[in-house]
Amino acid sequence: MKRVALVGLTLLALSACATPETRIRSALMDAGLSKPIAGCMADRMVERLSLVQLNRLNGLKKLYGQDMRKLNLEEFLRRTRSLQDPEILSVATSSGLICAIQA
Repeated sequence: MKRVALVGLTLLALSACATPETRIRSALMDAGLSKPIAGCMADRMVERLSLVQLNRLNGLKKLYGQDMRKLNLEEFLRRTRSLQDPEILSVATSSGLICAIQA
């Protein structure tokens, strides 16, 4: 019984690591952004976008099937525009600008 509880607690702890903020921060870092800027942008985006919008943003890599680590911020925003969601584009753009200035 203790073993089952330990496995359950481990799974719970691992699932907590995969928060939307963590996934967005990782995706932004994979897109070539620095850790501080990616963290700042992820904080802002999670507060301003719905889970559906965050999942769409996280799915950009699947849209093009390319290595997102080779993108610069301008290309990332161009791809974000392709989602055709003005709110996602607005939040990504404003977050990128604010976080770049603060860095």
